[in-house]
Amino acid sequence: MPAPLTLPRIAWGDPASTRRALLVHGLGSSAALMWRLGDALASAGWYAVAVDLRGHGDAPRALDYSVAAYAADLALVAPDGGGAWDAVIGHSLGGAASTSAAASAPEWTRRLVLIDPALLVSGRDASIVRKSQERAFADNRLEAVRQEHPHWHPQDLELKIDAVHRASAWAIAQTSAQNEHWDVTEDAARLTIPTRIIGADPAVYSLFTGDTAERVLAANPLITMSVVDGAGHSPHRDEPEETIEHLRRALS
Repeated sequence: MPAPLTLPRIAWGDPASTRRALLVHGLGSSAALMWRLGDALASAGWYAVAVDLRGHGDAPRALDYSVAAYAADLALVAPDGGGAWDAVIGHSLGGAASTSAAASAPEWTRRLVLIDPALLVSGRDASIVRKSQERAFADNRLEAVRQEHPHWHPQDLELKIDAVHRASAWAIAQTSAQNEHWDVTEDAARLTIPTRIIGADPAVYSLFTGDTAERVLAANPLITMSVVDGAGHSPHRDEPEETIEHLRRALS
């Protein structure tokens, strides 16, 4: 089992809340970039905690950037005072790592919400992910980020630039290199908690679609899915209001 790291946290809401959620970002992102979901959860009475994944933001650096290593870190992230999370909400890589963590430690959370999760990444999708990260590190100017994501909130643009600046480029590259066979669909089949997938629109771009989505949904009746129309791989930034409504329904 990979040696786990201790991940830094930021939070939204009242720490005394009885509803506690963990937010897990995707590859090349950061805890701060989950701000739209954290703010919405806090407004609804939740206490929402987000972590920087290994190699990202202020998190420790390591040599192991396998999905299993990301999951091992998450499995040790518990609410203040212990117990289970009421919900873990993971995007992309964060969704894959959260799935593996929940499959290996069923008491870790009572519910999963996965936002366009990277449960299986191979072939064309692996190339798209790798090239997207290479572009981000090659040109991290505001103008370049705005050109690629013209409809994002100004804070998303600012925080994306900050996330790339503070992430380890080597760690991001190694995440692709060390996960040549990136597949946690068997972990998804083993989940024993209600799991909602908030998918991106395949007409724009989605990692969780087609045969992969059909197989995952058929393998486990606890997994259900909805799609955010018009959203690409980051629905919480592309269509935040609609994504928050999907999240609200998933947590109700």
